[in-house]
Amino acid sequence: MGAIGAGLAVLGAGIGIGKIGGSAMDAIARQPEVTSKIQTNMIIAAALIEGVALFGVVVGMLAK
Repeated sequence: MGAIGAGLAVLGAGIGIGKIGGSAMDAIARQPEVTSKIQTNMIIAAALIEGVALFGVVVGMLAK
């Protein structure tokens, strides 16, 4: 049962980071002059999602 929770956490993180990346590319295509700000925000958001996903995996593996 815990592996299902860990898998769902990883799946959700993958979808979330994919959406962030796609949206960032759209924003950069619209306004190339703010590329560095968009990239910085994208990396911070992706790191936060990774942290939550890692926490979800650990909790999922510890749950019985």
